[in-house]
Amino acid sequence: MEVDCAGETYARLETDLQFTGGFSAEIVKSFRKKMGFIRQAVDERDIAAMRGFRFEKLKPPRGHERSVRLNDQWRLVFQLIDGPKGKIVKVIGIEDYH
Repeated sequence: MEVDCAGETYARLETDLQFTGGFSAEIVKSFRKKMGFIRQAVDERDIAAMRGFRFEKLKPPRGHERSVRLNDQWRLVFQLIDGPKGKIVKVIGIEDYH
């Protein structure tokens, strides 16, 4: 899937191995792993099929957003946007779930 990041921080977090964006090494590692899988996915069904990702639709008023868990406390939040070649994953952020 094509990926777009809402801010430079998340694009840099994925590509710059020295950059942590203020997150722990565990979260950064999980983020990079999940982003690698998302980029290889054909569509959101591939993401949903990975039970360990805990792919979820958020509740209103954020019902247009989805998330996957990075660990028990943190999640990667994104939107699925229709693009010319299929869905585009727009990364919104990494959020503390609790």
